[in-house]
Formats: sequence, structure tokens, C-alpha cells
Amino acid sequence: MKGLKVDEKIKNTATPGRFGKEAAEVPDRREQRKIDQAQGLVPFAVKLNGDLIKQIQTLAQTEGKGLNDVVAELLRKGLSG
Repeated sequence: MKGLKVDEKIKNTATPGRFGKEAAEVPDRREQRKIDQAQGLVPFAVKLNGDLIKQIQTLAQTEGKGLNDVVAELLRKGLSG
């Protein structure tokens, strides 16, 4: 259940960097899916330990990045070494 709660929090958090006029223009799910596909993004669901998720969220907040960016960066580092 903790994983579901964390997942819902992640889905419902605002994307950093959207301020002013752009904040009111948040695309709906279908539009967001098209935007993601155009950027080459693919949904990738995994189940991780709650403590690990908290560490990733903390890292994202301290670096001022989104969770997707932080996880991608960590995966790249892990795969390259």
C-alpha cells in the first residue's frame, strides 16, 4: 500500500519549472501521452522498496529535478559502470 501511496503522490505532484502562464496550460493525459511519445519517452513501471523511493525523492528535491530525470540519470550511471 505504501508503494501505491508514493506512486499517487508522484503522479499528483506538479512538474517543477511550470510557472505563470504555463501553469494554467497543463495538458490532459492524452495530450501528455502524445508529448511524451514525441520525446521518445516510454512508461516503465517498477516496484521498489519504499526507503529507496524516499531517497530518490529527496535527491530529486535537493537537485531541483523531476523524478523522471533523477531516475534516468541514476540508471545511466548504474549501467555505465
